[in-house]
Amino acid sequence: MVRHLFQGVSSADVIDLRVDRPAVGGRMIARHQGKIVLVGGAIPGERVQAVIEGVRRDVVFARAVDILESSPDRRSRIVRPSCGGRSFAHIAYARQLALKSEIVKDAFRRIGRINLDRLPPVTPSLETGYRMRARLHVVDTKIGFLDERSHRVCDVVGTGQLFAKTEDLIGSLGAKGKTLAEVGARAVELAEDLAGDQCALHVLVKEAHGWADEVLRDLAASLPGVTGLSVASDTAAALPRCLLGTPYVSDTVGAFLPSSDAGAITLRRHAGSFFQANRYLVPELVQAVAALVEGEELVDLYAGVGLFSVSVASMHTGSVVAVERDPTSGSDLATNGAPFASRLCIVRATVETYLKRCGSLTRATVIVDPPRTGLSRECVARLARRRPLRIIYVSCDVATQARDLRALGASGYRVCEVRVFDMFPNTPHVETVVALERMSGGEDR
Repeated sequence: MVRHLFQGVSSADVIDLRVDRPAVGGRMIARHQGKIVLVGGAIPGERVQAVIEGVRRDVVFARAVDILESSPDRRSRIVRPSCGGRSFAHIAYARQLALKSEIVKDAFRRIGRINLDRLPPVTPSLETGYRMRARLHVVDTKIGFLDERSHRVCDVVGTGQLFAKTEDLIGSLGAKGKTLAEVGARAVELAEDLAGDQCALHVLVKEAHGWADEVLRDLAASLPGVTGLSVASDTAAALPRCLLGTPYVSDTVGAFLPSSDAGAITLRRHAGSFFQANRYLVPELVQAVAALVEGEELVDLYAGVGLFSVSVASMHTGSVVAVERDPTSGSDLATNGAPFASRLCIVRATVETYLKRCGSLTRATVIVDPPRTGLSRECVARLARRRPLRIIYVSCDVATQARDLRALGASGYRVCEVRVFDMFPNTPHVETVVALERMSGGEDR
């Protein structure tokens, strides 16, 4: 049955569009009959024919099927863009960076009510082999990324996001798809070190069975390049169990922060712990954050394994507090922070709980690196009441970040610096680092 979306146009139709500008999320903005159309596979300035895919809240979603007037920045696609989120793969890389800069500036203006006086420069990355973390989904007997907006598995090989040898490893793992299905595997998380010499796998299963451990151990032992294997139930909060080798990878602090006085100390992360994914840009990200820290104290909320808190503690003479509630990341954090135990305090709690119980932060810099959903309302309110000297907000979602910046602005903070990093080339995702300062006259409440 044909669904009519707006006057004269149905979901069965192809419409002619002139593409205007980029939007958050990877699609481009066009208009048709006064309606906003978010079209995929296009570049601003192009004229395209697009097939209607659906409508939500008066916004039409479409996909370009024929390019009538092509941009000089268009390039051929080798693999389908929906695999690995590569919806910018058809755009020349320099134009991708320019579009991401526009997206950040526009989101800050529309959502955050923050007018940047210039387009923020975007730190580029090499386009291939940049990922040192990946979550591989197991569906039936297939393993790989999920196609966008679906539960269909697509082949990682050929996406170019991982090293060629890592793609080969995943290909070998895919050949064991029937075995993974038999032991109830839901997903496999993969982590590498910066050089790609270490590779740890973490298997998430429906239920933990002793007989399955031996099967998984044999499977991992047969894969070239695997240095560690662990397993855990995807429904339980228990720490993962190590089945083979070393279940984590590590680099020295000096690899992320060359100016560190304790650069030889290692920073480990379990394959199931959160960690930044781009091997080429993580050091630049850490250095950018470290350069923004001011004051006598540092508080790292959503600290993960301690990428920021431990790195900064290695060169910062003041006190450091790292807050992390996830048990796996928290275990790594405790190990990584041990050499600085005299001035680094680890708090195992939610961010909201910590901010409820802590005292004044008027002499502190606070780093927040929340999940894609951003800060909770409670977190924003409690953080503003503690009146930190400076807030460094690291985000992988510019829309939720802009929302939170607006709320923090209303509580007496102003944006003083914006840095942008292209952590995921050929995708619409971008990492932003924003420094906020407490405006004069602010007092602890």
